[in-house]
Amino acid sequence: MPSPTSSLTLDAVLLDVAAVLGEEPADVSVDENLQDLGLDSIRVMTLVERWRAAGNHVEFAELIEATPTIRGWHAHLTAS
Repeated sequence: MPSPTSSLTLDAVLLDVAAVLGEEPADVSVDENLQDLGLDSIRVMTLVERWRAAGNHVEFAELIEATPTIRGWHAHLTAS
């Protein structure tokens, strides 16, 4: 389990995921399956690297195993 990642708010995760998908944030639901939206392993790694560069503890494998929604990822990333 990662350490809490406080700078990754639900809105921040939504904005970053929408950006790597090339979508408008308003067009992405926080409960939509990210795989159905076209999020592949390359894009997940892009997010991991972006979040690490911002000083967050994020592991690729843990995101892959977490519920594949923005809400699911946010819950996982901010769990204590």
